[in-house]
Amino acid sequence: MTITVITGANKGLGYETARRLIERGHTVYVGARDAARGERAAGELGARPLLIDVTDEDSVRAAAETVRAGAGRVDLLVNNAGITGRPVRPDEPEVEVMRRVYETNVFGPVRTVHAFLPLLSGPDAVVVNVSSGLGSVGVAADPALRASLRGWAPFPAYASSKAALNMLSVLYAQTFPGVDFRAVDPGYTATDFNGHRGFQTVEEGARSIVEVAVGERKAGPLFAAADGDLPW
Repeated sequence: MTITVITGANKGLGYETARRLIERGHTVYVGARDAARGERAAGELGARPLLIDVTDEDSVRAAAETVRAGAGRVDLLVNNAGITGRPVRPDEPEVEVMRRVYETNVFGPVRTVHAFLPLLSGPDAVVVNVSSGLGSVGVAADPALRASLRGWAPFPAYASSKAALNMLSVLYAQTFPGVDFRAVDPGYTATDFNGHRGFQTVEEGARSIVEVAVGERKAGPLFAAADGDLPW
């Protein structure tokens, strides 16, 4: 039985990813920062609720202890929780926006990885970081690639946070060779995250996350997107 933890899983991509993995036989801990919403989602899915606020060190440590006590290990950790922040132009001051976005999108996965690392001790342990094509430096630097990526927009706080998450995925793969770190861009998906402006359905977006998580896309550190691999 595969023990899976998904942050930000009470709705949207996290919820659908949980549903699909449960269908594949996983025991899934549905992470949510609101206890009532997490319990409701877990009940609907047949999952286990997990109270976790990735911006709070004590909350993340307590969540890891909950999973340790209940399951004893983690086989798959999906760092899905994220925020976009208020869109600002590149010429606007945005220190506070960036600080809030990084707190969730960068420092959040750092907290969860280090808190859950002692539980990720199996030979097939996997960490999936849910990233974005906006975090690809290669795409941002190439006008042709920018034009080819549907939904691309210059949002410095969000895009740079995902670029940082991509780098962490690569470096953690080198630092912790016993754990398989993977990064995936699910594509521009219609969720609360973007006011349902995305052109993909939640089912379409979650498919890429699940394929990468279970190894149906190529193994090892990678940046997989909905329509193929993207340059880092």
